[in-house]
Amino acid sequence: MNSSIIDKVVSQVFIEKALHDFYCKGNTCEGWERNIVDQPNAVHNIINNGADRIAAGLGIGDDLHDRNLAKYIDHTLLKPEATIEDIKTLCAEAREYGFASVCINPCFVPLCRDLLKGSSVKVGTVIGFPLGATTTEVKRNEAEQALNNGAQEIDMVINIGMLKSGNYEYVFNDVNQVVLAAKKHNALCKVIIETALLTDEEKIKACLISKEAKADFVKTSTGFSKGGATAGDVALMKYVVGSTVGVKASGGIRTAEDAAIMIESGADRIGASASVKIVKGEKSSGGY
Repeated sequence: MNSSIIDKVVSQVFIEKALHDFYCKGNTCEGWERNIVDQPNAVHNIINNGADRIAAGLGIGDDLHDRNLAKYIDHTLLKPEATIEDIKTLCAEAREYGFASVCINPCFVPLCRDLLKGSSVKVGTVIGFPLGATTTEVKRNEAEQALNNGAQEIDMVINIGMLKSGNYEYVFNDVNQVVLAAKKHNALCKVIIETALLTDEEKIKACLISKEAKADFVKTSTGFSKGGATAGDVALMKYVVGSTVGVKASGGIRTAEDAAIMIESGADRIGASASVKIVKGEKSSGGY
């Protein structure tokens, strides 16, 4: 990628305009909370207008359940202590409830591929997880191996340190190499930007670079850092990437209200682990 193009993508003038336009309505700035409140029907509109998926973890209300929410959910288990039996249970639940995908660590991709063969459930995995600090070559090779093993969706972690250092060409190439690997296998690529570690300006830059690198989604969080998704971050990310790139909210989504706010704010998916509790209308005390 030509450095002048990257410089244009992350130009300070554009960033400042984006922040102003997002936070301000007319001549007054009111913040994202008001924008969300002004859209009480957004959760219905997103589904009615054909959103690909909403991946979520917890307790969305009965009205959404009636709309067959399961097909929007990525059923997730990324805990380091997850066992083979845990993964088997995850896949069985995904089949039973008709979730869109499972999201698991790379070592379990072959197992999930076999367990989910013949179903509509996709196999998703994570790359450079959870720090994003491995080299681009390692991320590309990890993605290639996962894809060859049967992964159909890739959630990669951006190189946060390089982004904060202003090395945008590195970040672009880091993302683009994994995207290219995914495209060879007709797989989706989602870019985790770890919003809890970024300023608003850096969130915008991360989204713009990911979009320029042809990622399919930008995602808020790994769920393993100091914070998870917020409605403000989701709304900002959706504003920046527009309708051509999806937004996935993940980390710390534990109540029906949390999930509904994320969707209303523009999330196309919500990443969490208690997917079964969503479709059964139950609540959970925590989890990814």
